[in-house]
Amino acid sequence: MLRKHFFVSGRVQGVYYRVFVRETAWETGVKGWVRNRRDGRVEAIMEGGPDAIDEAIRRCRQGPPGAFIEKIDIDVEPFTGEFNDFKIVSTV
Repeated sequence: MLRKHFFVSGRVQGVYYRVFVRETAWETGVKGWVRNRRDGRVEAIMEGGPDAIDEAIRRCRQGPPGAFIEKIDIDVEPFTGEFNDFKIVSTV
């Protein structure tokens, strides 16, 4: 199992990007959360199998219509197994 923590830059707020990420996570079976940041980025943590996370992040690089992804910064962190689902959490 794997955990990836990532930050997405570009036009990713006000275009349903968080909803897109949540639906992508549900479809690929990964767990974790996604949130807006006041600096304009979107932040997410995903846990799951390596193939599922890679597929979810591949889709996140495309985003929903109206989004423009400039870059995604990804860190691999130790897997914790702390999540039971994937949800949208409060902005920080």
